[in-house]
Amino acid sequence: MSGLNLTGLDGKVAVVTGAGRMRSIGRPIAVELARAGCDVVLTGTGRPPERYPEDEQAAGWRDIESVAEEVRALGRRAVPAVSDVSDPDAVETLASRVLDELGRVDVVVNNAGAARGDDRVPVVDLPDDLWRTVIDVNLNGTFYMSRTFGRHLVAQGEGGSIVNISSVAGKIMAPRTAAYAASKAGIHALTCVMAAELARNEIRVNAICPGLIDTGRLDDIPRDKWDTMIRRQIPLGRIGTGEDVAWMTAFLCSDQGSWITGQLYTVDGGTAPGR
Repeated sequence: MSGLNLTGLDGKVAVVTGAGRMRSIGRPIAVELARAGCDVVLTGTGRPPERYPEDEQAAGWRDIESVAEEVRALGRRAVPAVSDVSDPDAVETLASRVLDELGRVDVVVNNAGAARGDDRVPVVDLPDDLWRTVIDVNLNGTFYMSRTFGRHLVAQGEGGSIVNISSVAGKIMAPRTAAYAASKAGIHALTCVMAAELARNEIRVNAICPGLIDTGRLDDIPRDKWDTMIRRQIPLGRIGTGEDVAWMTAFLCSDQGSWITGQLYTVDGGTAPGR
């Protein structure tokens, strides 16, 4: 980030979930936090290489191991960890590993999310299993991570920051997005409640609500449809990047964002003004 010197993150430890994809939001968040001075724990699902998209396979991508190398190249420590945020026991195991290997935690970024899938249907056609998958990963995963690491932040007694990566979908609540929108709206409620509860411990809790972001998760949308979508939906005239979200994340975790908590920041190029 040029033109703004973020402070307060040097030597801190950040945990970033869902950080293994090459074209993503999690990867640039991890890199920008490292650039600001954080050691970074990177979680991923441990997906097998045959499930990598073509661009990752062509690049020889190695999921969280590749992102860990980028963090180390910036002079910071990196701990890649396969973990399932939808499993509360796995989250407890992750927290124990973070404290054993790095000795502390200061920043938690809940970015892991369920993949786009067949849940984008009307509510009356939405199967139970798809509803549960989206809620389990997006909302329950954010809850388990926030609860477990929130306890450690309180016990540590030095403040900290939790940033939940939500979506503008949790504000727009468009048709055929019931599971996704409900999970993100739930994250908004969790964010605001925790912010009020943890403020006296100097722990800030905020959410970022991205709009359309150019990531591998959206590769199922034909590229020839992007121009039409951008013209119709994004007043600033371009799709977002992971870095657009990463810069906001780093700011919220820094000294410069120290008087901000309980907020739901929309980062969407103007798609949903005033929301």
